[in-house]
Amino acid sequence: MRGIFFDADDARAVAARLEHGGWTADVRRERLAGEDDDEDHPWAVTTDAPAFVLDVLVDSHDGWLDPEPGDEPPRTGGTVPLDLPTAPRRIKRSP
Repeated sequence: MRGIFFDADDARAVAARLEHGGWTADVRRERLAGEDDDEDHPWAVTTDAPAFVLDVLVDSHDGWLDPEPGDEPPRTGGTVPLDLPTAPRRIKRSP
């Protein structure tokens, strides 16, 4: 899970808080597509902390969560995929 911040001090504060809580945290510059100016790149904090912990810290430091592929929680709650037809429905009968 990653948290993205535009201020380096906020990113370092979040990383320090996560490390104090016993999780690992890595702070690095995140290069976004289309950004030419090196000073405008945001800071990314990558951690193994639970998503809800990072979510609280991101909210308090004006950042946002950026889930990495495979970080999405599993689907729960009894939702079953729909059984959709494979062919168009015939309105008129064939002769």
